Amino acid sequence: MTVKATREPLPYLPASYELADASALQALARGEATPEQQKRALAWVMGKAAAVGEFEYRTDARDHAFASGRRFVGLQIQKMIAINVGAFR
Repeated sequence: MTVKATREPLPYLPASYELADASALQALARGEATPEQQKRALAWVMGKAAAVGEFEYRTDARDHAFASGRRFVGLQIQKMIAINVGAFR
């Protein structure tokens, strides 16, 4: 079996997006997002901007630190979504 080397994605490049992602985030910021837009905006933040599901390790220390920081923000959002707020009342 041959293993093909691939280049790591550069973590400091802007996350890819579609116009519907931008529209959903803008509607969310205005407080006018539909339930579908809310879900799409959060999915973009978590999946693309924060890259929560991606492997953060990079061979370059600066790239690794950047990818780790992006992912950390997403993990904090994920934590807030999952937290049992009733336990704090």
